[in-house]
Amino acid sequence: MSCDHDPTRFNPPEASPPELARGLEDRLSRMVEESVLRTIFGRGLVRRQFMKLAGVGAGLAALESVLPLRAAKALAQATLGPPEKKDLKIGFIPITCATPIIMAEPMGFYKKHGLNVQVVKASGWAMIRDLSINKETDATHMLSPMPLAITMGAGSNATPYVMPAVENINGQAITLANKHKGVKSAKDFKGFKLAVPFDYSMHNFLLRYVIAEGGLDPDKDIQIRVVPPPEMVANLRAGNLDGYLAPDPFNQRAVYEEIGFIWMLSKDIWPGHPCCAFACSKEFATTYPNTFQALFRAIVDATQYAHDPKHRKEIAKAIAPRNFLNQPVEVLEQVLTGTFPNGLGQTLTVPDRIDFDPFPYHSMAIWILTQMKRWGYVKGDVDYKKIAEQVFLASGCRDAMKAIGFKAPEANSLKHTFALGRTKVFDPDRAEEYVRSFPIRKA
Repeated sequence: MSCDHDPTRFNPPEASPPELARGLEDRLSRMVEESVLRTIFGRGLVRRQFMKLAGVGAGLAALESVLPLRAAKALAQATLGPPEKKDLKIGFIPITCATPIIMAEPMGFYKKHGLNVQVVKASGWAMIRDLSINKETDATHMLSPMPLAITMGAGSNATPYVMPAVENINGQAITLANKHKGVKSAKDFKGFKLAVPFDYSMHNFLLRYVIAEGGLDPDKDIQIRVVPPPEMVANLRAGNLDGYLAPDPFNQRAVYEEIGFIWMLSKDIWPGHPCCAFACSKEFATTYPNTFQALFRAIVDATQYAHDPKHRKEIAKAIAPRNFLNQPVEVLEQVLTGTFPNGLGQTLTVPDRIDFDPFPYHSMAIWILTQMKRWGYVKGDVDYKKIAEQVFLASGCRDAMKAIGFKAPEANSLKHTFALGRTKVFDPDRAEEYVRSFPIRKA
């Protein structure tokens, strides 16, 4: 798909007369409600009986308690007027997974969509979470599991969050210190001290998956430490860690510094897995619906631009400066283009080492929730589908993609195929059975 970037070509639509805008808003609202009802009940008798028995208002109110109707309406209606709030702050961690959020500032995507955005660097994920919850940022870069955890109150007070778009897929790796070049499989990791950037991260859940598939218990046979990404290379150099499953550029930076090697890319665990995402509180999305939609579209626009390999070197230069990633352009090009030395004397070409695809499949959220359950981060029964639908706004992302001219997936969930492990196909409709299928687990 193509998205030739030229901010000067953006011309905001002329404002509609107030009465026309109100009428269109009403029609869009009804369309969203009708779409949700058809999705749940189909077109026939069951839907009509439900609305007759419950009443239209009460029925929609009941659905709103389990589905993000207001957020969906905000997405549909946000084209009707200018942003309510143009000056915004968006938090980010300095990693390549944040590429769309970061590049959208220097490359003009926020301005293209009528916003004045300042991206605010944070040192770690707890800081990112707290800045967002405390409303010191309007929206934020988050690890895909974080808005799920925050919504559920896992690791923080429960606060409803939405995740309208994935930022990157793939883009992580297991990096080991040079002294471990003889390691052949995960079973050789016994006794290792390994780092991940946050408990509620794909890095943690993918590392645990690899370790357990190697026959080790990640809570007994190794030590997993939380280390902010910018501190990982220094800890590897100092001998405090044997390795880490981390976001880039810190895998490639270890190779660049000649202190580590890339043992496994995360795409070789789960090809196309989600990593980081664009997220905000549900309160922000519903209080500022036009702003939310403009910001959402700017992120999707930037993500689609980053998806095109021919833009990757340009992007590397844009995000390299001190106020963004503060990394050598050479290192960022190696990550973004997928042509890189692995620290073992080889230069590899892996075009999808990192990629950018905004669509937040509900099935991605459900897999994350199964791992939270598997390793004891959540207790008791988990309503996998309900939480996934509340937080991962697949339908909204589809609408945003189509609104700015991109093709979007038609399905909200998929079966995902893993390249590593015994249980290789994940069926989101059999989530609890999937959790119980693993011999090594806490649940």
